[in-house]
Amino acid sequence: MTSKTITTTTTALPLPAGRWTLDPFHSAVGFTIRHLGISKVRGQFGRFAADLTVGDTLDGCAVAATVALDSIDTGNADRDAHVSGPDMLDVVNRPAMAFRSTRIDGDGADWIMEGDLTIGEVTRSVIFDVEFGGVEDSIVDGRRHAGFEAKGEIRRSDFGLGFAPAVLGDSIKIQLDMQFVEPE
Repeated sequence: MTSKTITTTTTALPLPAGRWTLDPFHSAVGFTIRHLGISKVRGQFGRFAADLTVGDTLDGCAVAATVALDSIDTGNADRDAHVSGPDMLDVVNRPAMAFRSTRIDGDGADWIMEGDLTIGEVTRSVIFDVEFGGVEDSIVDGRRHAGFEAKGEIRRSDFGLGFAPAVLGDSIKIQLDMQFVEPE
């Protein structure tokens, strides 16, 4: 993961303060990993939850999220069963991955979010580049929705997931497309 300097600022925040809830129907948690070093396998997780707390300043902003690891979908049921098994994710003993932000910084459309990612018993710091997509009123529910795209990278070996290093790359690229709904 690329190291970036993150500082807290008093940047005017583009969202009103409060707890924004996830719109799961317009959000996705995806990933990409290399197979045999020659191609990429893409997948996603079907069950996840996230909360966005917007404070009056960046110091008061936070993101918390969980992902059900047994909801992996790579488009191949046999592969998903193997990845979920004890050789790899071991979803019986590691049912979820959790993220908690520790810093958020940026301005305009470009932001950086640093936080702690936990898989099983292992927690590591990760950094996501975040693009703020904007805010729009929904014609469906009449409420304001805010959109974000976040990209980051983790290493399997950092989390004790080093199975078959000659087959699977160590680097996993994560892409999050998240839409949150303004507090009432």
